[in-house]
Amino acid sequence: MTGAAETKKKGKSLPPTLIIRLGKFVWTTIWQMMMSKLAPRNNSGEYIRPASEFRNFIGTEAENSYQPEAGRYCLYVGLGCPWAHRTLVVRALKGLQDAIPVFIASPSSNQGIWVFNEQQEGCDTLPELYDLAQTGYNGRCTVPVLWDKQSKTIVNNESAEIIVMLNSQFNEFATNPTLDLYPEELKETIDGWNETIYHTVNNGVYRCGFAQTQEAYEKACDQLFTTLDKIDRALETSRYLCGDRVTLADVRLFTTLFRFDVVYYGLFKCNRFRIQDYDNLGPYLRDLYQLPGVADTCSLEDVKRDYYGNLFPLNPGGIIPSGPDLASLLRPHGRESGIGNRESGVGSRESGVGNRESGVGSRESGIGNRE
Repeated sequence: MTGAAETKKKGKSLPPTLIIRLGKFVWTTIWQMMMSKLAPRNNSGEYIRPASEFRNFIGTEAENSYQPEAGRYCLYVGLGCPWAHRTLVVRALKGLQDAIPVFIASPSSNQGIWVFNEQQEGCDTLPELYDLAQTGYNGRCTVPVLWDKQSKTIVNNESAEIIVMLNSQFNEFATNPTLDLYPEELKETIDGWNETIYHTVNNGVYRCGFAQTQEAYEKACDQLFTTLDKIDRALETSRYLCGDRVTLADVRLFTTLFRFDVVYYGLFKCNRFRIQDYDNLGPYLRDLYQLPGVADTCSLEDVKRDYYGNLFPLNPGGIIPSGPDLASLLRPHGRESGIGNRESGVGSRESGVGNRESGVGSRESGIGNRE
């Protein structure tokens, strides 16, 4: 009897359907509210990145109050931020570590703002520093910040402009002054790559991750992988984007590629292919990572913590993935000849086989380790 009675009992959904529907409605409403603050959008649900507001330049012109000087300026950066990472890479390549000190800010998951690891200019948070530069400032408080310690103000908070200044205005104090990442004869080519890469790759991954409609996501994703295909083809016959020398175009692409497989592939739904699945982009990433000083600017642990631990609307559980590590980026890249590889099929898109064992980065190596 007991068995027969039990078979007549109707199964129950766990949790009940009503709770599921209510939970979905409440979470969707909250998500939309939070995303509207995190990621401004247009009427089509496409993410629109606000422009940076501090746009002064350091230069030697007599009328310029921001003259190049060692120790006068510093950088405020977040180690997980790809835009701030650009400035660290150029600083390292040029050898400006002694001339331009760096101070670290970290995102606060509770406050939704950048906070300093150590108090700066009497400020505990980045918004306080912005207010010190411009009393009553109510705009976005972002990194990187190029700060003038002499006049206690923000010179510039646009990474694309800061790296141009670091490349050209501090050669007197650089240990690698002859390196020119933005040579006159390549400016048109560099600018062309920068324009394409910014809209569809650098910002493109955010347009995927922060899209608020399916149509906006698919549009951004199509553009992202169309550009990655274009870059991969270009790297078949050229070691770097503009030939056999590293330029600012490579720097701007590198900081997105470094984060791609770890963060953007999963968290931002850029999951058609990984960078390591491409014949040329994968080795190209390793080539750039192995340039002198670049690995020291890379902190995979900060990247994972800042994205997975702080972008609550995209990862409400806050669980941070345990892997991968940086070991695979130290493998030989084989790009010294400047010619890419379409034939090997190793880790290629055609083979469709990645390498789980190789990983991407090493905590044990201490590279990019804040501790």
